[in-house]
Amino acid sequence: MENLNTGSNTCLVGLQWGDEGKGKIVDILTESFDIIVRYQGGSNAGHTVVVNSEKFILHLIPSGILRKNKYCVIGSGVVLDPRQLLEEIAELREKNIEINDNLRISEIAHVVFPYHKKLDELSESEKGDEKIGTTRRGIGPCYTDKMGRNGIRVSDLFHPEHFKQRLKKVVEDKNKIFIRLFDADPLSWKDIYDEYCEYAEQMRPFVCNTVTFMDDAIKAKKKILFEGAQGSMLDVDFGTYPFITSSSVIAGGASTGVGVCPKQIHKILGIMKSYTTRVGSGPFPSELNDTLGEHLREKGGEYGATTGRPRRCGWFDAVAVKHAVMINGVDSAVLTKLDVLDEQKTIKICVGYRFGDKVYDLFPADLVARPECQPVYKEVPGWEKDTSRMRNIHDIPLQAKNYIHTLEKILGIRIEMLSVGPDRGQVVSLL
Repeated sequence: MENLNTGSNTCLVGLQWGDEGKGKIVDILTESFDIIVRYQGGSNAGHTVVVNSEKFILHLIPSGILRKNKYCVIGSGVVLDPRQLLEEIAELREKNIEINDNLRISEIAHVVFPYHKKLDELSESEKGDEKIGTTRRGIGPCYTDKMGRNGIRVSDLFHPEHFKQRLKKVVEDKNKIFIRLFDADPLSWKDIYDEYCEYAEQMRPFVCNTVTFMDDAIKAKKKILFEGAQGSMLDVDFGTYPFITSSSVIAGGASTGVGVCPKQIHKILGIMKSYTTRVGSGPFPSELNDTLGEHLREKGGEYGATTGRPRRCGWFDAVAVKHAVMINGVDSAVLTKLDVLDEQKTIKICVGYRFGDKVYDLFPADLVARPECQPVYKEVPGWEKDTSRMRNIHDIPLQAKNYIHTLEKILGIRIEMLSVGPDRGQVVSLL
C-alpha cells in the first residue's frame, strides 16, 4: 500500500461524526510510516481493525501497534485512563502483539480518574432528554479539569507525596459536588491513591518526554502518521455544539496535541463513510428512521466499539463533509464501507438543508437550533453488485464509479482509496 500516500508526514482525520473506519485505515497506512501518534481524545474512542479475520478493538493505543518495528505515541492532547490502557496492553499481549519500547506515552498527558467517570455518569443522567450521549468514560470532566487547571498529569503520579496532596484536594472538592448536588456517595482519595500508584509503576517503562522524542524523529526525517479520534463534526469548536466531544478533533489539533510545528504536517488525509452515522444525541438531517436505516446498521455492523450502542444511520451528508473538508484543509480522502450500499437500487446524497423557503448548501453553525431542517437530496443509481471482493480499480462497477466521482465533484477533493469490508486486505487503491 505504499502508493497510497506521499511518504511525508500525514494527518488522518474523520470527516463525519466519527466511526468512519480510521482504525483500519491507519493500520493499512502504517506500513509506510515509522511513527504513529495519537493526538487527542481518550478511551471514548474505539478503533476496530480486522487482520486475517481476527478483530482488534483499540481505545487508546494507536492502531499502528499491530505492525512490527513501528513506534506508537500517545500524545499530550490525549486524556489517559491508566486502567483502560493497561487492560488494552494485556489483551494485545495475549494475542502475541509485542509491546515494549515501541509504545511511548506523554509524561504531560492528563489522567482520567474515577471521579471523572462518576461525574460524567451523574451529569449525563441528570440531563434527561437533553443528554449529550457521552460514553461516560470521564473524558469531558477530565478535559474540564485540564482547562480549569485542576488536572493531574502522568508525571505527577511518579512523585508520591506531591500526587497525594493534589489528589486529596481534588477528591475533597469533587465529593462536595457528589454529596450536595447529586446526593451521591463520596469517593475515597486513599483507595484511588493506592490504585493509581500501582498503575504508575506498570506504566513507567512507557512514559517519556514525547515532545523531544517527536522533535528528534522529525530531525531524523522519520515518517510520521498523526491519528485522530472521533470525527470533525464532533470537534469542540467546529462541530454540532453542544453535541460534541471535548477536544480538538481536526487536523489543527495534531500540533497542539503532540507538540509539533504545523508545518511538519505535510498532508491531510480525510476519511469518510459511504453513508453517515452518529452516536448519541444531536442533529442528523439525513437520518433514516426506517427499515433502510436498520439495514445499513445491521450490514455495516453499526454498533459502538466502546459502548456497543446502536449507531444512527442515514444517507451521505455532503453539507457536513464539505464543512469538514474546509476546516481541515483536506488534500484527499478515503471512502469506507462502500459494500454496505451494494443492494441499493437508488442512492441519495444530502446536498443541502432546507429551512422554510431557503436551502443552505454550506453548513450552518446554528444547526442545533433548527430542528425543522429537512435534507435536500441528489439521487444517483446504485450498482446492485457485490463490491466486497474488489481489489482492483478495474473491478469497480460503473455506477459505483459514478457515485465516487459525484462525491468528488461535490466535495472538491480526490478519493484515493476505497474500503469494501472490515479486513485489512479489503481495499482498492484509486491512484
